[in-house]
Amino acid sequence: MTQEITRTERSALDRQFTVLLSPTRRGARLARLLATAHLGDWGMPTEPAAQIVAELAVNAAFHGRVPGRDFRLRLAVHRGVRLRIEVTDTLGERLPSVPGAVKPPPGDAESGRGLLIVEALADRWGVEVGSVPRKTVWAEVDLVR
Repeated sequence: MTQEITRTERSALDRQFTVLLSPTRRGARLARLLATAHLGDWGMPTEPAAQIVAELAVNAAFHGRVPGRDFRLRLAVHRGVRLRIEVTDTLGERLPSVPGAVKPPPGDAESGRGLLIVEALADRWGVEVGSVPRKTVWAEVDLVR
């Protein structure tokens, strides 16, 4: 007779929130509002995470937009020490610059600073190419200094 022992382990993932949003200005604004509300409910600081969500959501809505396809916002807290923010869109063939290679736009440009802001506020960030046609831009914020 074979006997199995099952042991319950606490997951490294403490909290998680995921939502699909329309790739519009309204969807990007809602992403920031939902992130702020969930982080507040979890008793966590909302900044700089809310600003990072805002920048990544705007990029998904304007640079990663495919008509009829939503973008996904995911917030995950790992062991109470790290917040991971992920924004996934469905324009996988258009990749942003990699961390450390983001160039500032010309001084009179009205856009092009979003990833510079993410780079300044996040402890780490990057891009993952998913199953076609997806890409995820993620950022991590250390909650314990």
